[in-house]
Amino acid sequence: MNKFKNKPILILAAFAIALSSLSACHSDDKEKQDQQAEEQTQAAAETPTVELVPVTKGKLSSSISIPGELIPYQQVDLYAKVNSYVKKLLVDIGSEVHAGQLLVVLEAPEINSQLAGAQSRIKQYEAVYYASKATYDRLVSTSKTPGTISLNDLEQAEAKKNADMANVEAAKSALKEVSANLAYLEIRAPFDGVITSRNVNLGAYVGPGGKGSDPLFTLQDQNRLRLVVSVPENYTGSLSNKSEVNFTIKALPNEKFTAQVKRMAGALDEKLRAERLEMDVYNKSKKLLPHMFAEVNVPLPDGDSTFVVAKTAVATSTEKVFVIKVVNNKAQWVDVKKGLTSGDMMEIFGDLKPGDKLVKVASDEIRNGSNVKEKQ
Repeated sequence: MNKFKNKPILILAAFAIALSSLSACHSDDKEKQDQQAEEQTQAAAETPTVELVPVTKGKLSSSISIPGELIPYQQVDLYAKVNSYVKKLLVDIGSEVHAGQLLVVLEAPEINSQLAGAQSRIKQYEAVYYASKATYDRLVSTSKTPGTISLNDLEQAEAKKNADMANVEAAKSALKEVSANLAYLEIRAPFDGVITSRNVNLGAYVGPGGKGSDPLFTLQDQNRLRLVVSVPENYTGSLSNKSEVNFTIKALPNEKFTAQVKRMAGALDEKLRAERLEMDVYNKSKKLLPHMFAEVNVPLPDGDSTFVVAKTAVATSTEKVFVIKVVNNKAQWVDVKKGLTSGDMMEIFGDLKPGDKLVKVASDEIRNGSNVKEKQ
């Protein structure tokens, strides 16, 4: 009877032992799987799988966007040459004038007095000259009779005549000088343009322009403007005076303008470390105004054949710029310099040759000399 009573207990004990053995086996399998996964992760970290791209030679065209300024093709501040008063004002701000057009008439009474005095001196010296010339002519005529006039007297008379003639010429030169000053009382436009400032009124006293003094007028040629930009030193080697640029103006956001490079400075500005470029902009519609700011797109033509790679293949650390070349499944860092960029492509310069294989997505996590595996 006791034998049958203990049978359930034995069955339960056997079932518990079986469960314990199964749990232990399952635990061992899980540890093995975790260990294998960890080993695979470590192996992948030590030997990363990378996509490789070949180094190729090519030419890359690009452009840079830099700020520029529109300035008048010609601009001049007009001052009075002599001390005088404003007698007539014939133009005002906004007046369109032509070359040679009279702008203002000045008045200087003392110049008229100087002119009259110069004319009187000419007549005075001419009278003296005519008298000395008549004396010399008579002596020459008399000297034809031998022994009547000494040679010394004849030479003295000739010298007196020449001196009086010199005085006449000097008086005429003085008259021209005064006449020139008289001409300065009329100020005319030196070229076609627009009067953009006026700083005088009728009756104002004006004089020669000096430091800090305001001009009578400012005249600008606005039919043609200069678009001026300063190109940074890094890009000056790719510039061409045959390039055509596009630019936009904030005041006219829906319009695009074009201009051709006409003048290059050929030297760098010491402060900006940039080269000055000038483009001629024809402004017949008068939409553009001098001293407007422009956003200029300057093309950088392709140069000699260089190495062209994807931007992602170039890595930058705190110390260097480099690409990762793969040789026999080993990574090699190669120092390079960046060139032009266009879209996703970039020029590079370094110790490379066509056909070298580079890591397409480079980073400093792939250490120099580490093993890599090419992605299939």
